Amino acid sequence: MKKLLAGLFLSILVLALAACGTDKKEDEKSASGDQTDNKENVTLKVGASNTPHAVILEKAKPILAKEGIDLEIETYTDYVLPNQDLDSKTLDANYFQHIPYLELQIKDNGYDFVNAGGVHIEPIGIYSKKYKTLEDLPEGATILLSNSVSDHGRMLSLLEAKGLIKLKEGIDKTAAELKDIEENPKNFKFDANTAPEMLVQMYENDEGDAVLINSNFAIDNGLNPIEDAISLEDKESPYVNIIAVRAGDETKPEIKKLLEVLTSKEIQDFILEEWKGAVVPVK
Repeated sequence: MKKLLAGLFLSILVLALAACGTDKKEDEKSASGDQTDNKENVTLKVGASNTPHAVILEKAKPILAKEGIDLEIETYTDYVLPNQDLDSKTLDANYFQHIPYLELQIKDNGYDFVNAGGVHIEPIGIYSKKYKTLEDLPEGATILLSNSVSDHGRMLSLLEAKGLIKLKEGIDKTAAELKDIEENPKNFKFDANTAPEMLVQMYENDEGDAVLINSNFAIDNGLNPIEDAISLEDKESPYVNIIAVRAGDETKPEIKKLLEVLTSKEIQDFILEEWKGAVVPVK
């Protein structure tokens, strides 16, 4: 009987120790690995224009999810609400505007926003049926521009960046007009009488010696800006489309990760493949 009771006691003791060991392992597991697995993702809400911005963000969404960031995309069809919602903290960031527009919005509305980083540009290109390079443009060549005055600053800035003209010192080049041309070494003639959507047709008809065309019109009419333009705006252009955030938020890990993903090779390759040069990565 004593042996039986001793054996029974020993069995109970072994089971108790085993249970304690299991509890200890579960506690350790909970305090280490499982705690990481159960950690909640960070939610990042970004406002964007439908195309191409929201399309690019959708491509980045699963990549960010793997990094612990749940990307929520709010689409807009206007250029006013995205900044208002960023200011009111409805959004964590927005992605729809280029630098000159952001600067104007800050000036006009007092927003405390900063540029967290550039992603892409929808470039204006210089096209010519007659000449293969800018250097080939002859003395007195005719250059066709949009009749939209709001386009002139950007187009003239491109011509200056390419060394074809020089604008007056001290002017706001994003708002430059033809009268602001100070130097025109080759005496180019500028024809600004064509509607923006008709510039491709002028190019196809071999009108003028060179035509400046925005990529959205170029691609819609079957042109490939990368292959067909003799020169394009480059990544140094101020018209790079950016991620805008409230001042101070540009250092947040989730904002930095967003920019890292959007400028990754995977996303940049997607941009080139999807829009065939109408949208160009900044990297």
